[in-house]
Amino acid sequence: MKDPVTRPVSVVVAGGGTAGHIEPALAVADAIAAIDPTARITALGTAKGLETTIVPDRGYDLRLIPPAPLPRQVGMDLALTPGRLARSVRATRKVLDDVSADVVIGFGGYVALPAYLAARGRARRRRRIPLVIHEANASAGIANKIGARWAERVMAAVADCGLPGAEVVGIPVRGSLAGLDRSALRAKACHYFGLDESVRNLLVFGGSQGAVRLNDAVVGAARQLGDAGIGVLHAYGPKNTISPERVEGAPPYVGVGYLKRMDLAYAAADLVICRSGAMTVAEVSATGLPAVYVPLPHGNGEQALNALPVVEAGGGLLVPDDEMTPQWVAREVPALLGDDERLAAMAANAAIGGHRDAAATVARAALELARRDHRADL
Repeated sequence: MKDPVTRPVSVVVAGGGTAGHIEPALAVADAIAAIDPTARITALGTAKGLETTIVPDRGYDLRLIPPAPLPRQVGMDLALTPGRLARSVRATRKVLDDVSADVVIGFGGYVALPAYLAARGRARRRRRIPLVIHEANASAGIANKIGARWAERVMAAVADCGLPGAEVVGIPVRGSLAGLDRSALRAKACHYFGLDESVRNLLVFGGSQGAVRLNDAVVGAARQLGDAGIGVLHAYGPKNTISPERVEGAPPYVGVGYLKRMDLAYAAADLVICRSGAMTVAEVSATGLPAVYVPLPHGNGEQALNALPVVEAGGGLLVPDDEMTPQWVAREVPALLGDDERLAAMAANAAIGGHRDAAATVARAALELARRDHRADL
């Protein structure tokens, strides 16, 4: 029997591909490290995903596996899927063996399904590896629907996501945002971006690549925002450009291609205009920021569903994409930022709708299973 102190608990997080899968995975990884600094944490990913830069930058071990996307239409890709998936599962099983995994935490996406299948059928052990699943979206994806059938714990951001019996915990967000004190950081944040801390500031962003609809709407209302004494921090996307009209004597209108310090961006803001991806809604509401959510107009309506709980709690507004115009911004934003009572109520309701402890909740559940499996393996 091994000495139980010779090997730390080993946790594998599977959430590669997009930021919406990676960020919750890393938030949980951070929470695990905070609870058990000795834990070994490994992230699964593919060479094509954003994780190749994000995960190493956050200090975690990244193991790459072959991608196994699940096509949504009949065609050659569908015919090739079984072989691709089998290769990915074999590679994942090797990673799980190499790191002596005690638990797998999956967040959906094309990295997750191979991890679920590999954890379920380990050749090296008689027992399968315990599995924890978290679903961030209002409508569960295929990988999580499959994995949830044999997972020990299934958690979700919202109720009725398509995973029966899922425990609603919210979306894990990084600790720097979950515990963000916006008022304490406001002066530093405004100085960092070159904003005026004495005025109301509007934060605008459309995800990592920006959003042309949001860009056009806010830039088109730049004069009216300036006349109303409103500052703007606008992340327009690295592939886009903007040319807002400058108003003499008005607060700064600061445009950046990409926001590297989201914590400071949130701290500098009094109101946000943004899309309503699951991760965006989670971060904005966790920081207690009032928001105008503008869902993407395509897809299955998932983005609107993501924002609905916070909007229904009174922490934000939901504006259809085709209604987000310069006229809407010029009319509604100055009125909202000029109403201190309404703004304060929205901020309080946003904080209530958010889940600051989601990462720790998932981390504790995973560590409980990992330690049980770990002890049994010693």
